Amino acid sequence: MHKVPLKDGVLDMENGTFIQIKNLKKYFIEEPDLLTRVVPKKKKRVVKAVDDINLEINKGETMGLVGESGCGKTTLGLTIVRLYEPTDGKIIFEGEDIAEARGEKLKEYRKRAQIIFQNPYSSLNPRKTVRDILTVPLIAVGVKNPHVREERIEYLLERVGLNHRHMDSYPHQFSGGQRQRIGIARALAMNPQFIVADEPVSALDVSIQAQIINLLEELKEELNLTYLFISHDLSVVYHVSDRVAVMYLGKIMELGKTEDIFFNPVHPYTKALLSAIPSVDKRKRRKRIILEGTVPSPVNPPKGCRFHTRCFMKKGKICEEVEPQLKEIENGHFVACHLYS
Repeated sequence: MHKVPLKDGVLDMENGTFIQIKNLKKYFIEEPDLLTRVVPKKKKRVVKAVDDINLEINKGETMGLVGESGCGKTTLGLTIVRLYEPTDGKIIFEGEDIAEARGEKLKEYRKRAQIIFQNPYSSLNPRKTVRDILTVPLIAVGVKNPHVREERIEYLLERVGLNHRHMDSYPHQFSGGQRQRIGIARALAMNPQFIVADEPVSALDVSIQAQIINLLEELKEELNLTYLFISHDLSVVYHVSDRVAVMYLGKIMELGKTEDIFFNPVHPYTKALLSAIPSVDKRKRRKRIILEGTVPSPVNPPKGCRFHTRCFMKKGKICEEVEPQLKEIENGHFVACHLYS
């Protein structure tokens, strides 16, 4: 990654860097099942969901994050907002490392960094009304006056396309798109600066997807928000993102401006992903690249390049033995591949 200037050991925010992820790791220890509990000296398995990620997100941009299911996208997002505790590494937010923040410092960060969850059906408490759901974050940010809270809830609902009549309704009384709007309102209630949007439209109908995407873009411009937009839908990512990071088995494989990633992909994995984008125009369809084999287990990832077991452009032994580092091949375009080392 490009070097960020320091002032007295602190990131210089004038260059636009808002969040810097440095060598971030999130490992999970697999809980033993009933059988392994009775087996003596059974080794615990470590799931390397996020493994040494370096990433910078600039103020006011939308960073797209794509990859196959199980590659660690959601885990990375949850770790950045500290819903998961990082195993190692740094999360530098506006010059401060909050990876190990506790108490008031962590509480303050969580006001400024929010998340929109993938599934609006499970992310809202079915026993709470919309009023109750939105009251909790408003109290957290210090809105104690009930009349002010009422006005704020009305404003939030109106801003996301609902109205005051929905305040005393329960989640089951809404459609999927309306529930996602409530989830967005809940995130906005904290007055955040940074939002992780974790597959925010994947559970919605296509027509509703467009409405939610347009809403997110309007809010970004109006409130000067910064997004990490996680999705497996490459068409959506192309539409909303300023830059895109391609993730595979806990690692960033390629990173660059949206146009560079979509029209000049260099990593074999990125090329394979893009070849799967459907198109109604036969002239614009890419030749489909079928990857052989399955994604290796994050419990025991391959040595060397994580992708070499499925790569159709493998260079040789070096791919199997040496892990490639993310390298800048042109202005702002990075790739982790021995073909470009």
